[in-house]
Amino acid sequence: MITRYKGWRRFAVLALVFVVALTMTVGCSNNAGTGGNGDATGDKGTIRIGYVNWAECVAVSNLWKVLLEEQGYKVTLTQLDVAPLFTGLSQGDLDLFMDSWLPITHESYWNEYQESLEDYGVWYEPAKIGVAVPKYVTIDSLEQLKDEAGKFGGKIIGIDPGAGIMKASARAVEDYALDIEVVQGSEAAMMAELDRAYGNQEWIAITGWSPHWMFDSYDLKYLDDPKESYGEAEKLHTLAYKEFSKEYPEVAAMLKKFKMSDAEIGSLEALINEGMEPVAAAKQWIPENQAVVDSWIK
Repeated sequence: MITRYKGWRRFAVLALVFVVALTMTVGCSNNAGTGGNGDATGDKGTIRIGYVNWAECVAVSNLWKVLLEEQGYKVTLTQLDVAPLFTGLSQGDLDLFMDSWLPITHESYWNEYQESLEDYGVWYEPAKIGVAVPKYVTIDSLEQLKDEAGKFGGKIIGIDPGAGIMKASARAVEDYALDIEVVQGSEAAMMAELDRAYGNQEWIAITGWSPHWMFDSYDLKYLDDPKESYGEAEKLHTLAYKEFSKEYPEVAAMLKKFKMSDAEIGSLEALINEGMEPVAAAKQWIPENQAVVDSWIK
């Protein structure tokens, strides 16, 4: 009995050594084959996406989080205001920003940081910004806003102060000599104010942009902007830190093929607006739009 036990123990030890050695060999082989970004579990590295709390940005950032994690990447999302986001992206503290409005809204940031960034192209167009009001409001132009400011409480309800649309709104106030305040806040606070005023059929002016689910949920219109304070229609770009395509060429190639129509981004935003968590919304949206997704990732 003792002899059999010693023989079994010796076999078990040898077997354990073999398994450990095999595991180390496989692990080293995988790391060598992925430039250090992968291992035997399928982890291909961590991708850091910065986003601003705008509806389309939340939607597409979470969409790509799900898509990339399904392919073995780890993805972190960090919410920031626009100014620190561009700073972090240019310094390599972030890898991607999915919602850069060019050539107007984010023009100053692009001019400052473009040497440290890569532009992967346009995923949505045309994008528009301006002052939006309910359709029951009886004025149609920013020029008319000067005489009717009192009906709006002397305010245009805005979003975060670093946003390009806020700078354009300040320019509009000057261009049209408006005695009106552009109120700083957040998208969520602005939409809450819109919902309250709309429900009471009150006059309200907000900083509006397309694409956004607000135009599906409320009957809104843009006030005409004959002086072009808000500029012409824009395009939404995906930006990356300049070294990203070297480290993650497959991801860069996918992002360069990323395109969405009004219906596609609108349907994704609608799921979130109806109460779904952004990740859950993305997981539902993907199989319902598999052909579109495959055009990006295959």
